[in-house]
Amino acid sequence: MSETAIQTPVTLAPSAAARVAAIAAKQGKPAILRLSVEGGGCSGFQYRFGLADAPEEGDTIAETDGVRLVVDEVSLGLLEGSMVEYVESLGGAAFRVTNPQAASGCGCGASFAI
Repeated sequence: MSETAIQTPVTLAPSAAARVAAIAAKQGKPAILRLSVEGGGCSGFQYRFGLADAPEEGDTIAETDGVRLVVDEVSLGLLEGSMVEYVESLGGAAFRVTNPQAASGCGCGASFAI
C-alpha cells in the first residue's frame, strides 16, 4: 500500500509533532495527541489536549512526522481548518490552536467564541 497525502480538516504543525513525540517518549505512550473542545472558559469554548492510547471510532486523524492528532466528531465541527502548533515565548511554552472559525478568544489562547 502506498502512502498518499490526505487533506484533513485539522493540521498538526511540525513544532507540535516534535513536542508530542518528546512527551510521549518520556511517558512511554504512543505519539497521539487528542484535541477536543468543551464548553467553558472565559470565551465560551475551551480547548483540551491530552495524550491518547489509540484513536477512537469516528475520530478524524491528521499525521505529521509520525505523530497523530485525533479529533472527535463533535469537536471537529468547531475545529475545521485549524492548525495546532507548539510555541515557546518569554511567557512560557504551550500548544496553540489557530482556529479560523473563532470570532474571538481570550488572552491566553485557551478558549474561544464562535
